[in-house]
Amino acid sequence: MGAFSLSKTMYFCSMAETFTNKVAESGIISLDLASLLGNHEIHLFDIKPFLFMELILKEKDFRASLSSLDWSVYQNKVVGIYCSAEAIIPMWANMLIVSGLQPFAHAIYFGDETKTRDQFLLDQIGLINPNDYLDQRVVIKGCGETHINESAYVSITHKLRPVVKSIMYGEPCSTVPVYKRKD
Repeated sequence: MGAFSLSKTMYFCSMAETFTNKVAESGIISLDLASLLGNHEIHLFDIKPFLFMELILKEKDFRASLSSLDWSVYQNKVVGIYCSAEAIIPMWANMLIVSGLQPFAHAIYFGDETKTRDQFLLDQIGLINPNDYLDQRVVIKGCGETHINESAYVSITHKLRPVVKSIMYGEPCSTVPVYKRKD
């Protein structure tokens, strides 16, 4: 019985050597939009603690509070500015915050964590050189641990469609065709 198990094992080992990775050989480029987020930390700047009674923005106090902040804690971070209180925040207040953040932060947006991440991803898509995908077959990865907003899929499709041979959605082994150029 031991010899049978051994030969069975050798049989499977030798079969495994004959398998080829057809996905790898197909020339399909898999693009995972989540990878464009990189390893940038997203930090939020909540205006609420800078408000009088967490409701009212007093310009003099607000300016004094901002001037005493250590902005370097935002070094190389992606920052979203928002207010967790139901308060009326004048536009110039956001501009003052950006003025403090700008020398340190990697990127600055207005919004909560989700909006900040979504906008950062759109900006990263904007940096893609579409010619890097010229005449390629591209699969835009569809499933993953990081939620990707619909706007990112719209943006990448709009960016790549003029130059690629085809766009698919999903995984290289199981795709949904989105676009195929007619040659």
